[in-house]
Amino acid sequence: MPSLGRLHLITDTRPGRDPLAVLRAALPVARAELVVQVRVTDDATDREAYDLARRVLALCVPYGATCLVNDRLHVALAVGAAGGHVGAEDLPVAAARRVLGPTAVLGATAREPGTAAGAVAAGASYLGVGPCHTTATKAGLPDPIGPAGVRAVAGAVNVPVIAIGGVTAESVPELRAAGAYGVAVVGALSASPDPARTTAALVEALTC
Repeated sequence: MPSLGRLHLITDTRPGRDPLAVLRAALPVARAELVVQVRVTDDATDREAYDLARRVLALCVPYGATCLVNDRLHVALAVGAAGGHVGAEDLPVAAARRVLGPTAVLGATAREPGTAAGAVAAGASYLGVGPCHTTATKAGLPDPIGPAGVRAVAGAVNVPVIAIGGVTAESVPELRAAGAYGVAVVGALSASPDPARTTAALVEALTC
């Protein structure tokens, strides 16, 4: 299983966003510390998801960055990604592990210790935990759990915990102190006027 980077970049495919441009800016800075989660909108076709994932993977390979596909595990297999990530409304973790096989990276979403422990027992390689803070990137999210919620989950599992939801470089130290191995970002990079500089600030906060 590939070593897991600490900075997870989730592709922002909302109208007006260019996930590949953001990725091209972030990769030379973060390199192997970057995990790119290919996420598309619900109305995107499998072909659109496949085309984006294929292009993302091609960009990641020269830098040793890890490419995962959110939700659509058949797309992850089709492009040869390192694995995938499943949320609460996607395939159960045990089923996702059967689809991807024993050596793939498999992330799962959790926000409380019991769910987190169950996901790890079912085969999750790491957990995406949150939302930590308020975020407008994705609609219908539950209330933020804050660093205290991250600490509760991190104390219940022995896999990397990736904090997500309204994360900025300024909030990274508190999340790391709460037990987060790394962070996942969407808007922090996709809305940044200088994604390379923002990436550098995130990586520095994660690795110092």
